[in-house]
Amino acid sequence: MKDSEFFGHVTAVAPGKVNMSLRVGPPRADGYHEVATLYLAVGLTEEVTAAPREDEAITVSLSERSAFSDVQLQDPDTGETVTAAIPVDESNLAHRAAALLRERLGHRRGVDLTITKNVPVAGGMGGGSADAAAALVACSALWEAGLSKEQLVEIGSALGADVPFAILGGAAVGQGVGDELSPLLTRGDLHLVIVPSNTGLSTPEVYRRLDAMREEAGVQAEEPALDPDLVRAVCTADAELVAALMANDLQAPAVSMIGSLEDMMDVGLVEGALQGMVSGSGPSVLFLARDAEAAGQLATRLEERTSVWAIPVSGPAPGAHLLTHRAGE
Repeated sequence: MKDSEFFGHVTAVAPGKVNMSLRVGPPRADGYHEVATLYLAVGLTEEVTAAPREDEAITVSLSERSAFSDVQLQDPDTGETVTAAIPVDESNLAHRAAALLRERLGHRRGVDLTITKNVPVAGGMGGGSADAAAALVACSALWEAGLSKEQLVEIGSALGADVPFAILGGAAVGQGVGDELSPLLTRGDLHLVIVPSNTGLSTPEVYRRLDAMREEAGVQAEEPALDPDLVRAVCTADAELVAALMANDLQAPAVSMIGSLEDMMDVGLVEGALQGMVSGSGPSVLFLARDAEAAGQLATRLEERTSVWAIPVSGPAPGAHLLTHRAGE
């Protein structure tokens, strides 16, 4: 690598996601759950800029353009909320992604990572995984690694189940713990409205609540499977059929932890949504609309009626990719 190449910077973006269906099986021996899910990448993206350092440090910071800089997490037992800043230390997924990539490449170059967060935090939309995906793409370009998307997916799989999908984007069926991906060939877009919550939920806590609710009800979880009609409906962007078939096994435990989610879904249906559902482990809520115009109108009505932040989006959106790559002067 030439010395001059240390003075450039690279920016990459990666999409948030929604789960148009999420079926959850029984807990496995390792504590995880088998799932069958239908991922849809949406046009709400995380942005990561990677700039080289002269030393070996990896740093993470949040840009002033971030829509989210902290998160309120709710204690599932007491109902109390605790405000926590988004970590910028070694626990941050973007930091872990850069460190892992550097280890795979066998060098010790440092990098400054600046994240612009536009995906709700702890909202079931994979924002942290999108950070990791964007960091992998940005650092791979900065360090001229020459890695293919398939190689980045393999590296990303070590960082979490949602990272490979954030790299690939589009729409895909996810199995295993969500990391065994079967990309779908789609035509046409689905239009949604995302309503972030002002309180986040811990994904492990939501899964634990699901297990407890099933045990209390005497329900034996079955091996998860997707409705093939739903898969076809997403592929053809048949919004009405998708609305009739979309489902989320984590919705009930999420609603049991934040009861206002059910009220929000009711409001969305009254205001014209085809269907409303908790996104992933929550607590963001997604509403499916008939088309782009209907999504925009729904977002406006929701904001006027409830004073929430309602974001119209569409999918499938492209996976992680470079936005800029600027060499130094």
